[in-house]
Amino acid sequence: MIINIDSEYSGELIISDEFYDIIKDVAEYACDFVKCPYETEVNVLLTDNEGIREINKDNRNIDKPTDVLSFPMLDYNEPADFSLAEENTYDYFDSESGNLMLGDIVISIDKVYSQAEEYGHSPKREIAFLTAHSMLHLFGYDHMEDDERERMEHLQERILNEKGYTRDYE
Repeated sequence: MIINIDSEYSGELIISDEFYDIIKDVAEYACDFVKCPYETEVNVLLTDNEGIREINKDNRNIDKPTDVLSFPMLDYNEPADFSLAEENTYDYFDSESGNLMLGDIVISIDKVYSQAEEYGHSPKREIAFLTAHSMLHLFGYDHMEDDERERMEHLQERILNEKGYTRDYE
């Protein structure tokens, strides 16, 4: 799996090297968890509240910061059903690496810290949570309806627990 992580964060909060390791660990495990049959590629951007607010406004017409944004590259008949990728290799696979392009993730480091404090766990656990949540979006999961939300929450908790990123993770 190729995980490209870029940072445009210039605030005072610390982006520890461990954040990068956690993002990679959770993203790789999420691919295994949903049994993705391909080598994949994901782009991750770490930014601040203002940066994510601008992206949110430009892409969703919502003029406020959020914790994480997901931009899936694939279309799915059902979540984690990769059959459409096989039918559209030109659209979904990188011509150089041959990897399946899952999409882009944008994470607000400001929100990582504020939500970690709000929910009573570590920023490391919060970055793991936001990565798991966003990866599920890249696999076609959503939370617009109650049953979808419950399913997605269950799956992200399983991913986090199986990797050891529980609420008491430091």
